[in-house]
Amino acid sequence: MRKRSVKVKITLWYLLLMGLMAGLMLVFLRLISGSVYTQSAMEQLDQTVRENLGQVTLVDGRPQMGEGFQFYENGVYTLVYSQDKTLLAGQVPVAFTAAEPFHNGLTRLVDTDTGQYYVLDFWVPAGWEEGLWVRGLLEVPAGAQSMPALLWVAAVSLPLFLLLAAVGGYWIARRAFRPLEHITATADAISQASDLSARVAVPPGGNEFSRLAATFNQMFARLEQSFEAETQFTADASHELRTPVSVIKSACEYGETYGETLEEQRETLAMIHRQADKMSQLIDQLLRITRLDQGTELARRERVDLAALAREVCAEGPWPQDRLTLEGGEPIFVQVDRALIARLLQNLIDNGFKYGKPGGGVWVTLRRQGGEALLTVRDDGIGIAPDQQARVWQRFYQVDPVRGEKSGAGLGLSMVWKIAQAHGGHMSLESVPGQGSSFTLHLPAER
Repeated sequence: MRKRSVKVKITLWYLLLMGLMAGLMLVFLRLISGSVYTQSAMEQLDQTVRENLGQVTLVDGRPQMGEGFQFYENGVYTLVYSQDKTLLAGQVPVAFTAAEPFHNGLTRLVDTDTGQYYVLDFWVPAGWEEGLWVRGLLEVPAGAQSMPALLWVAAVSLPLFLLLAAVGGYWIARRAFRPLEHITATADAISQASDLSARVAVPPGGNEFSRLAATFNQMFARLEQSFEAETQFTADASHELRTPVSVIKSACEYGETYGETLEEQRETLAMIHRQADKMSQLIDQLLRITRLDQGTELARRERVDLAALAREVCAEGPWPQDRLTLEGGEPIFVQVDRALIARLLQNLIDNGFKYGKPGGGVWVTLRRQGGEALLTVRDDGIGIAPDQQARVWQRFYQVDPVRGEKSGAGLGLSMVWKIAQAHGGHMSLESVPGQGSSFTLHLPAER
């Protein structure tokens, strides 16, 4: 069974509601129309006849009408009859041809050949035996007589009314859901073309469709970011793992082809071990950078004394302690992720020793400047040329890539940059070729 669209469902419910309301309206009109017309006509007849009663008297067997007596008023005919039902005053309507007996104080409906009349009679006594009959006649209004016909016409026209309601309801639903159709078409196009950079046009206004389109755009941006991070990770891994894999493969092929002494085998295994360690570190760094890009590895901030953290990292690191100097021990508190900031400082110190001159030193300085905490790592190495300083934060970029196995993968400073951004800070670099470089982390400090 084919599923109905939302527009069709809304139209059917709208049509059902309109039909129910129309049916209830017809029933209501049928119930109240007759009673309203009848009550109004009877009240009008009764009031007019009673007003004329006070103007009628019988003198010497002859009726006398006062000045306020009206034979015809508000559609009511007033007639005066003798005791023996002989017409004494007034004119009977031509259309009233019924021979209706008299009933004192009783209003009733009388059918004639040409219509219907309401009739009301009153006996006006004059003495013990004599008196007069006063009769009021009111033709039933045309509206009351035509009401059944009107109801029949309404019942016949109801299907047409419902058809128009269905067409109008579907048009309204289709027009209302047009932005949703556009959103769906755009999402399908993005899915088929695999173009996550495309976005859904946000309808004007702040209605539900505008919020839905904005949510779709946020989802596409998130998917695009994740896809780009995955693509970047794949490209980075395939690019950088090629070298250690080639080295390990060559060493294995050499060992299989040529006979090696025990010492040569140990050297080959040591080289393979070093390359495996390098691959493990590279993958770990790539994963960390990818998680920072995607936002899956968020900074778990806590109140940290930056000076105490720097002392801990410097004391526990695998660097020559006689060449590593920590300057500035005043407590400076910041809201940071302890592990990420420790990783940032380790990467900067590693770079200082890798690119420092043989036997040179690395200086870690901590100070407060205004509302910022500044953590600087300085070396006395080869320095960085001005035209290369903006590129050192890029992945796999190396100022001096010819240093062999100890040169690293070129990911350390890229991770440093990402960690600084994750904490709302930034990095700055000052470097003079041949004299050394200073890398400074800027973080918001507590007062």
